[in-house]
Amino acid sequence: MNKWRDNKAWFLVLPVFAIVAFSAIIPLMTVVNYSVQDIFGPGQRYFVGVEWFRDVLLDARLHDALFKQLSFSFLVLVTEIPLGIVIALMMPKKGWTASACLVILALPLLIPWNVIGTIWIIFTRPDIGLFGAIVNNAGIAFDHTASPVDAWITLMLMEIWHWTPLVALLAYAGLRAIPEAYYQAAKIDGASSWAVFRYIQLPKMRGVLTIALLLRFMDSFLIYAEPFVLTGGGPGNTTTFLSIYLVKIAVGQFDLGPAAAFSLIYFLIILLFCWLFYQALQAVGTGDKA
Repeated sequence: MNKWRDNKAWFLVLPVFAIVAFSAIIPLMTVVNYSVQDIFGPGQRYFVGVEWFRDVLLDARLHDALFKQLSFSFLVLVTEIPLGIVIALMMPKKGWTASACLVILALPLLIPWNVIGTIWIIFTRPDIGLFGAIVNNAGIAFDHTASPVDAWITLMLMEIWHWTPLVALLAYAGLRAIPEAYYQAAKIDGASSWAVFRYIQLPKMRGVLTIALLLRFMDSFLIYAEPFVLTGGGPGNTTTFLSIYLVKIAVGQFDLGPAAAFSLIYFLIILLFCWLFYQALQAVGTGDKA
């Protein structure tokens, strides 16, 4: 009887399970069903097995989009992580100035993703945009709608402006968690600023930096709204990442079978990164205990 009374607590999970099944599992099963069929219309569908998966995996455009996605994520990480650390080191530690810096730093994170793209479209327009007009008046032809290089520069500047504050806030939290005794010991030993950073601050920020690194990688790998609003994947296919390419297949071409297979492959890639994210966090936690 007591065992049954204890097990009744599992009924509290049923509403959550029902919501997850309705919002995730059932649509996922629908996508799996579409990925193995060729659909011509209502009641006209034929089983094709793994044909769509084979076609998607051999698609050169998919390989190109994946390369662009990985390149974008790499550029984001090698820029935002060091820049966020520098900003965190420069921020004041106490007083109202520290609070003001934290509020100002967090403002870009509060702006919706689609609004970010619209802001940067206006900001970088060569005729009326502040940035675009200044650059073009300086004698440098800049137009992100016509030049692939300018499109990548604009997209990178937008992403760095939007998400570097997250890295800086995490790094700042890691710095504030370092006991003052470490700095006092370093001062007594006559350690330089670089030595303090190399042997005290950087090791103590390892946990938050790992979180920042993996969060930014996963988020940049899933990016859709900002490049879609800013460039639409262009000029040409210059900024067509995996998410934009998937939408083009599913909505633009209405190829439900290939789109379903593509989305499942994309989903498996995301699961792989989630697993790596979890394993890295576990390793960081074990290292901290040691």
